[in-house]
Amino acid sequence: MKKPNVGQYLQVINAVVTESENVGEKMNPSYEIVRKAIDDNELSELTVEQLTEIKNQFTTGTEAYRVMENSLLHLKAPVKVLGIHKKLEKAFKDYVEGCQEMIDSIDAENAKVDSEAFDLSEAKQDAATDGISFCIQRITQIIMNK
Repeated sequence: MKKPNVGQYLQVINAVVTESENVGEKMNPSYEIVRKAIDDNELSELTVEQLTEIKNQFTTGTEAYRVMENSLLHLKAPVKVLGIHKKLEKAFKDYVEGCQEMIDSIDAENAKVDSEAFDLSEAKQDAATDGISFCIQRITQIIMNK
């Protein structure tokens, strides 16, 4: 059985991190619109068109995250980072679930947002992001300290 290529493994991890940051940056302005409307108690000001566009953007971004999640699931991790890689897979899965829950909190057709569900999904994403960051740091430390 062929051993996983450490360099290739790190390249894929780096690509996932970079791409997920890019996707997040693209979605952030839409997120900020909803977050501000919730915080300022102005959800009723959001139009069907705005919420449809936001929901579509979130859906596109979440689909990109699913592709990244799939690449992590099929990535052959070096033995020394296998355990932490599994934790990374789980944290990324939780993140994608949180993104889907955020999408589900938006009822674009009726110009409504379930602010409680939106807040819960945001908290789930934040916790998952912390987990992802921890795993990436740990993987890097383990591999670089051979």
